Amino acid sequence: MTEEPAAAAEDLSAPAATRDPAATEDPSAAADPSPAAAPSPWDDPRLPWAGKPRRVDILCWAGITLSGLYYLLLLPFRASLVGTHPVLLELLNGSTEAIVSGAAFARVGHGSLAVVLLAAVFGVMKFDLLYWWAGRIWGERIILLLSGRRKHGPRFIARVHRWGRKFTWPAMLIAPFLPLPSAIVYAVAGWAGMSAVTFLVLDVISELLWAGMLAGLGYELGHHAVVVAQEISRYGLWISIAIVALVVVGQIRSARMRR
Repeated sequence: MTEEPAAAAEDLSAPAATRDPAATEDPSAAADPSPAAAPSPWDDPRLPWAGKPRRVDILCWAGITLSGLYYLLLLPFRASLVGTHPVLLELLNGSTEAIVSGAAFARVGHGSLAVVLLAAVFGVMKFDLLYWWAGRIWGERIILLLSGRRKHGPRFIARVHRWGRKFTWPAMLIAPFLPLPSAIVYAVAGWAGMSAVTFLVLDVISELLWAGMLAGLGYELGHHAVVVAQEISRYGLWISIAIVALVVVGQIRSARMRR
């Protein structure tokens, strides 16, 4: 009689062990589960790297940021220089109006068309290698970041996976003519493994084609384009104020849309 309660107690304890074997081995594990790992404070979807940045990340990102600030600082001077020193504006900015105006001035005897083309190529491509480098070190993340809400980035990535060099080489040659930021194409080239030498050669060819088309237009317009450029420079201050105002309004609208 005295052995039956003990046996019953053993029978009652057996299902408990069967229900939760881990509880008998480590009761504290079930009572106090470990919390999920907190996200890293360095992770930011607005940046192209994950985790704590390396020195190369900081250098490349600083170069891209400074190049953007450089063009913003030049905005007030574009209108005044286009009709007075178009070749200087080409070197500084590489803008479309500077190339057209420089070739038009060459047509009427002020300057050389060869100098206009060389200045245009340097002015347009001086920061392009930064975006190739960005694609090299950050890959798809910088491509998607540069493309923003556009679908060009994912499409380019898919085509590189499918065609490789057969896509990147022609894309580099027509990059200035595409209706999207050329920086996306340059980042794709870096991510796809294109060497720096190949990138620079293709970039020079593409920018020569682009500058040659604009210079041909300016040379054909000649005196008429010079007159227009000089009128723009005459009212350069007001035009510069209008350009800066448009940029500020555009930035405010973009910030509101992101919210």
